[in-house]
Amino acid sequence: MKSTRELLEADWRHAWHPFTDQSLWEGVDSPVIVRGEGVWLEDSEGRRYYDGNSSIWTNIHGHSHPALVEALREQAGTLCHSSYLGLANARASELAMTLSKSFSGGALQRVFFSDNGSTALEVALRMELQWRWMRGEKERRKVVAFENAYHGDTLGAASLGGVGRFFEAIAGLGVEVEQVGGLAGLLAVDGDDVAAVVIEPVIQGVNEMTPWPTGMLKSVRAWCDEHGAHLICDEVMTGFGRTGALFACELEEVVPDYLCLAKGLTGGTMPLAATLTREVIYEDFKGPGKTLYYGHSYTANPLGCAVALASLELCQRDGFLLSVREKGELMGALLKQLSSHPSVKAVRRVGMVSGIELAGDGSSRGGKALCKRLRERGLLTRPILDTVVWMPPLASTRAELQAMGHIFQEALSQELSSSLS
Repeated sequence: MKSTRELLEADWRHAWHPFTDQSLWEGVDSPVIVRGEGVWLEDSEGRRYYDGNSSIWTNIHGHSHPALVEALREQAGTLCHSSYLGLANARASELAMTLSKSFSGGALQRVFFSDNGSTALEVALRMELQWRWMRGEKERRKVVAFENAYHGDTLGAASLGGVGRFFEAIAGLGVEVEQVGGLAGLLAVDGDDVAAVVIEPVIQGVNEMTPWPTGMLKSVRAWCDEHGAHLICDEVMTGFGRTGALFACELEEVVPDYLCLAKGLTGGTMPLAATLTREVIYEDFKGPGKTLYYGHSYTANPLGCAVALASLELCQRDGFLLSVREKGELMGALLKQLSSHPSVKAVRRVGMVSGIELAGDGSSRGGKALCKRLRERGLLTRPILDTVVWMPPLASTRAELQAMGHIFQEALSQELSSSLS
């Protein structure tokens, strides 16, 4: 393997990183990750780090989990890829059936595969808008989304986004969207031209890990039912146990019309996404002129599907969700200790999803500084402005969570000492 310096110089010369000011990246030393095991990541210099944000919210069972690695190895020895256009493949068939059975007793019977969270949302939007068009409901073209929401980067998904710094360059493009500020904003909307409402159930991620009020999702479902709109739930972040339920919708006993899944679908091992929808919507796409002309070269990739099946099997084992809830409570206790620190403005948590908001000016300087100190102590994560994400793999042990909490305490103490000196 090339030296760390050679790898970094190759990166600085040729790579372009997402969500990164490249002028601040080039020439700056960064860990070059070469290995992962359990909750740990290791860099090219042999340093080990806790994966404090589950590798951008994807990792559930820990890095290189034996069951996932074996599923990948076995499938690679049989079939790595086959077109999904006009052909089926065994793993995709099994996964579609398993996913449909896993959510609310099979209420969402149809599964459309894609590659990532953005495309999972894109699929839902394309289905919904074409469905309205085929039914002659051409006035229903509007999608309602919430302020400070984030639903992905492809043009349709990005047009739903309510975070200006990410999407201002493409404002007005893509899907026709009305942004609203919470339930009161939704209740004020004239629903006659609304096709669907999109929401991150229970907690918004990029909005600095901010939970919705209890009952919000159920109220949105009721509004959709009253106005003939469909409900799209973006569970890209919250799915597969993160909130203490397999799917966050289940915490409020809500069944959406579209359920968008990615990230943890394969336990953070392979790119794969799925959009689940109702049989009644699927049926209307049958017949001449009704085909959904949307798909990707790697749709239903057998490698990703095989790993997803293995991951779901782990999620459905007895005690999995109970363990997540118990570890979430431990994180809550650790966060409560952090909340008394003078540098901390607030802590927010749902299950094992949490954010630590610093008493900064919202510019992200404080968040970046704290993340740098955490990294120096062996914990990797990223800030959302001045809110530092703590979303460890669900497989973290109690001892590992306590160790991460201790690292936060140390880094915050140094942050305070530095600001006073």
